[in-house]
Amino acid sequence: MRNDSDHDRSGSGPERPLTEKPLLPVEARRAAAWCVVALLVASVLAVGVWLCVFLSAAVTPVLLALLGSALLGPLYRRLVAMRLNRSLAAGLTCAVLLVVVGGAGYVVVSALVDTGDQIIASLKEAGQGLSKNFGMAGASLDDLASNAKSLVTRFGGEAASGLLAGVSVVGQFIAASVLALLLTFFFLRDADKAVRALHDWAPGNSGPQLERMARRGFQAIQGFMRGTTFIALIDALCITVGLLILQVPGAPGLGALVFVGAYIPYLGAFISGAVAILVAFADRGFVIALWTLGVVLAVQVLEGHVLQPMIQSRTVQMHPATVMLAITAGASVAGILGMLLSVPLTAAVSGVLHELRKHYAADSDSASDSGSGSGSGDTGPSASPTSS
Repeated sequence: MRNDSDHDRSGSGPERPLTEKPLLPVEARRAAAWCVVALLVASVLAVGVWLCVFLSAAVTPVLLALLGSALLGPLYRRLVAMRLNRSLAAGLTCAVLLVVVGGAGYVVVSALVDTGDQIIASLKEAGQGLSKNFGMAGASLDDLASNAKSLVTRFGGEAASGLLAGVSVVGQFIAASVLALLLTFFFLRDADKAVRALHDWAPGNSGPQLERMARRGFQAIQGFMRGTTFIALIDALCITVGLLILQVPGAPGLGALVFVGAYIPYLGAFISGAVAILVAFADRGFVIALWTLGVVLAVQVLEGHVLQPMIQSRTVQMHPATVMLAITAGASVAGILGMLLSVPLTAAVSGVLHELRKHYAADSDSASDSGSGSGSGDTGPSASPTSS
């Protein structure tokens, strides 16, 4: 009786499909979902960049302190291994950092100031020589070299006229440097406390994974800073010796320019090498310019095929396109300082992403192993009861 009524009720009504057809196909919905995710990620990144620019007075010393602690971290650990107090070891490391950065800055600035007139005069002569053969390109270089001194003089006059603004800029620079030095001291001394705080604040059981990610990012910055500094020193020494042998004027200043430019991968080496070749062409002629080109190319080959594989083999290797995009983005956000900071920060982000990928790959492998193990374990016990 119940079955007949159910049959009549089901047959009396019109047939309806079990599932309604979606308005959009599966591929379109997946694309829309990925677009939403991309927009969310881009929004978060944009807000983060805006906050960094808005709070640059506090963010810049933190980033500089990270670079300083990454550069001289091994010295601090060696001092701690010698049974020195952590505060004393951190203070000595900061003193060494101050001496190294101050000494390098003094050498670079003095070399550029002493030989700047020779470099500008040689660039002007090179522009005049190129304008005879290449027209507008050489004229533009000549105008740039001619206006370099006037631009510097005008900038100095404006800075002198706006004394309060100049004092404010100098005061901000000194305050940022002092804050970066103090933060370097605390980063070195209280690294263990920071790790414990990370474990305390981490939600659930994610503390060890967050620690591994933080260590991987810091190791990437550390490897980049140490390797780039050593490579920059070797490049500057080799090119300076080559220019001195070729009797190119302003060799110390050009070597200092090579050292500074090495911290901006690809672009810095191209600019410093081009300036050296133009100076040699203007002062020593076409043959010496070719020899200078050979010296620059030999140093670049030594760096690319010997120094970087040996020194930076354990750091995060980034594609050249990624490096150039990072430099462009850093320059658009913070100028020269952004160009210098963009590459180590990109290396840190790349290291963190590599650690995340390794973590999820390990989780997927363990899940697949446990699934296959449980399946094989189910067949054995299930077979014996049924057979019995």
